[in-house]
Amino acid sequence: MTIRNRIALQFSLIVASILIVFSIVIYLVSATYRREEFYDRLKNKGRTTVRFLVEVKEVDQDMLKIIDRNTLTALFDEKVLVFDAQNKLIYASVDDQVINYSPALLAEVRQKKDVETFSGENELIGLLYRQNGRDLVILASANDRFGKSKLANLRLTLGWGLLVGLSVTIGLGVFFAGQSLRPISQINYQVSTITAGNLQQRLAEGNRRDEIAQLAINFNTVLQRLQQAFEQQRSFVSQTSHQLRTPLAALKSEIQLGLQRPLTVPEHVEILHNLLSDTDRLIGLTNSLLYLARTLETIHQLPFHPVRVDDAAFAAKDELLSAKPTYRIDIDYDGIPQTENDTLIDGHEELLKQVLLNLFDNACKYSPDHRAVVRIHTDEQYCQIDVRDQGIGLAEADQARIFEPFYRAPNAQDYQGFGIGLSICARLVALHRGRLTVSSQLGQGSVFSVILPHL
Repeated sequence: MTIRNRIALQFSLIVASILIVFSIVIYLVSATYRREEFYDRLKNKGRTTVRFLVEVKEVDQDMLKIIDRNTLTALFDEKVLVFDAQNKLIYASVDDQVINYSPALLAEVRQKKDVETFSGENELIGLLYRQNGRDLVILASANDRFGKSKLANLRLTLGWGLLVGLSVTIGLGVFFAGQSLRPISQINYQVSTITAGNLQQRLAEGNRRDEIAQLAINFNTVLQRLQQAFEQQRSFVSQTSHQLRTPLAALKSEIQLGLQRPLTVPEHVEILHNLLSDTDRLIGLTNSLLYLARTLETIHQLPFHPVRVDDAAFAAKDELLSAKPTYRIDIDYDGIPQTENDTLIDGHEELLKQVLLNLFDNACKYSPDHRAVVRIHTDEQYCQIDVRDQGIGLAEADQARIFEPFYRAPNAQDYQGFGIGLSICARLVALHRGRLTVSSQLGQGSVFSVILPHL
């Protein structure tokens, strides 16, 4: 069953239940009111009859019968019977009918003084009348054809009204359910047209306030992320192919050169050195790609714990200087931390050390004096590490793309590297809920800032 039909069915059932309950209540109230009103009329009739019979001396039984038969308030099939204490019938308003009565009913009337019951299709009222020590039982009955006829008309009216109301409710339920779900149908159609080739297409966001608009907005956000992921994947494949093609082409050229003619020993040695250099470059690129893949695969599975940023910086410095003793790294504080928590973050020490190690290495590599200046300063929320160099710098256009995988600025092509390190650093800093920014001027050096929230 479609959502539209389900909503229409639920709406119809709710309204139908309300209409049925409302109709039943109206009918029961009307039936109760008719019965009570008719019993009151019977009581008044019985009391009036016995008063004429007992209290008015001028009215005998024959005259009372004439009065009963000709009164304007006479009821259909009306009977009034009066019994004395010995259950003897002392008055009957009818002469041409067989009069049946139950002694048990008369006893019940004497006990309860007021009894309401039925006699076939007629309603019957029993009353106890006491006058001058004399107990009389009055039985008055009649058939309320007029009241029952009105109830029948009311049943018919309520039945037809219920049928028409249900029909209108079902029609309106289907219509309004379709109207309400039309934006979802449009979204469904638009989603069905989106493929890997047109991820830039977006859904209509409507008024941007209701739930369906929020669904479209969230879906567009997912599409934006997917588009970015596809673009990064395409860029990754393109850049990887380009990076792999260069050393492979160099290897092929060296091999072809060695096969063209007989070579002397020094020439063989030179070719083997070139092959070794290209092979080392290819191995380094492969290792970088493997490290990038493993980092992205396991990055969200590593446990976090409190880490001191300054300790990670000094550890990265020691590791880098042990591998490249010609580098110089100066680490200092812009201000003494007020508390020990100012440089304490929630993170992973090895990942944080890898970020700083990469930034220190880049700063020393691109600086003519192979020197990096590191400054640590904190505030109420963040701990910031600035890594400054006096190297080649970056143009403004390159700063926006420097954290993309395999992107290298044009003025960095003469330096060894593959353009992977900074992209990994940016991802690792984002994993620590921080930011990695760059400020640079072409030919005047750069400042890379790692900004992390401290505990």
